[in-house]
Order: sequence, then C-alpha cells, then structure tokens
Amino acid sequence: MTAQHTDRHSRIRALGRIAVLYGGHSAERAVSLQSGGAVLTALQDLGADVVGIDTAEDYLAQLQAAQPQRVFIALHGRGGEDGQIQAVLDAFGYAYTGSGVAASAIAMNKLLTKRVWAGSGLPTADSRVLSADTDWSEALQALGGKAVLKPVLEGSSLGISIVDNAAAMASGYAAASQYDSEVIAERFIDGPEYTVGIVGDQALPVIRMEAESGFYDYAAKYERDDTRYFLPSGLNEEDEAALQALSLTAFRTLGCRGWGRIDTMRDSAGRFWLLEANTIPGLTSHSLVPKAARAVGLEFGDLIVRLLEQVEVQA
Repeated sequence: MTAQHTDRHSRIRALGRIAVLYGGHSAERAVSLQSGGAVLTALQDLGADVVGIDTAEDYLAQLQAAQPQRVFIALHGRGGEDGQIQAVLDAFGYAYTGSGVAASAIAMNKLLTKRVWAGSGLPTADSRVLSADTDWSEALQALGGKAVLKPVLEGSSLGISIVDNAAAMASGYAAASQYDSEVIAERFIDGPEYTVGIVGDQALPVIRMEAESGFYDYAAKYERDDTRYFLPSGLNEEDEAALQALSLTAFRTLGCRGWGRIDTMRDSAGRFWLLEANTIPGLTSHSLVPKAARAVGLEFGDLIVRLLEQVEVQA
C-alpha cells in the first residue's frame, strides 16, 4: 500500500459516517439525483462509510437512523439550496457542507443577491421588479432596450428569457411567473459568460461557456452536447486574476462558505458583471466546478473529500 493510498484512507476514515442528501421536490430534482448519485458513487469507491438519502421521502427519520458525522448536501433549487434544509440540519445538530441558512437564502434570491452586491459597490446589472401591470415598453426602455427576465427564486436558468420588445417581455413574464410569483428584468449584457468555482478560500480557474444556441439556458447546461467550455478561459493573466478576486469578494459578501460558484458576464468595454451566486453547484458530468477543480489537480473524489473536510464537526 502506497503512502498516498494510506493517507487517503486515513482521511476518509476521519470523516466518519457521511449522509448524502439529494433528489428532493424542486424543479431541479433530476439534476440533483445526478449530482447526489455522483457524490455517493465517488465516496463508495473511496471506501467511505456513506448512505444516500432522497429528501423527497422522510429524510429526517433516515438521518436520525444513520446518525452521520457529516452531511453532504447535493440538493439544487428550493428546499435544498435556499436555507430550508440547512435550518433543519442546524436544529438537529448535523454538520453539513456549504453555506449556512442566511447566506443560502440570500444567494437563492436573485433580487436580494443583487441588492447586497450593489449595496457593497460590486458590479451587477440594473434591474426592475416586474408585475402583471408593468408598463412593458417603459421598463424595457429603462433597461436599455434589451433585457433578461428571471424568476427570483429558481436556479439552473429555469424560466429565463431574453427579450427586446414589449410583446416578448409580456410573454416572458408569464413564462417566468410559472416558476415564481416574483420576476425581475435585468439589463442585457452582450458578451461572453464566465464562471468561477470556489472551494474554501480558493478561486478555481475561470471557465468560459459558449452555447451553440447563443443562450446558456437549462438545456445548454444539462441536456445538450454542443455547449462548449473553454478552460483555460482565454482571458489574459491579469484579467483572469481580477475575475477570480471579484468572484471571491462576491461570494464572501453574501456570507457564503465552503464552496460554490459565481456566474459573470463581460461587456464590450471589458468590464465584468456579476450575474448570480450558486451555493450548491451541479456535480454532474456536465458540471463546471469539477471541471475547474480537475484543472488544478483535484480529481472528483478528492474534491468531494476536500469539501467534507471543511465541515466543522462539534466535538
């Protein structure tokens, strides 16, 4: 047995029993099942004492039966990424991966996230809260004639559309309203999209995304095979470092911890704009944090172990 293997074995043993929470009831259940399955398989392959729990079922009873020392949250969307499951775990004394209750709730809410960033002087595009009686033409003109419509409380680009006329804005609002009662319109930024994964205090290498359709939506993220990811990102060294620093600041400003991902865009003048924060990014074959981690020598299983090692367990 090699020294490296012995070290990994001791690290796995030190983690104690692990519960992986995945599935749930959100609109992102299918992706969460993939993420949780990948985490569970990786830990099993490493010889960890691990149990998988689908939170669509009676997860609390299963947790109490398993009595894990650490919980890996692989839930996406409402109920898992918005502070709800974190509040339950806190109440019952379970230590878990990722951000706490308040930061999770803020980061899941696109409007609150933008307000925190803007109030801290960080660059995020102008936006408007929409309602059924909004003057579509006036709102669109105020945002520069082209806007991105987003449900406030939804992830994975669900319910998002790009509009450049009043009729499209009205129909886009109706579509977004199916996911959440609160919808925002954000000034459209014409330029490449970049994402920065964060593990602990480290910003991972920047990834540039390019969707064949021109829009990095749910299908481009999880279903299509023609979405392109550029790693290295194509940024020069100075700009790459600046974007990593901005992303770390944005992450910390929201009170986030553990790991996550910050999505950004760059306009034609070369300025970076913060789009949103993800406190539990995907861990699927298409997912970006594992891609970036691999670029710095952190294979998938090692990444999962690193995230679990960050969890503070009460003695």
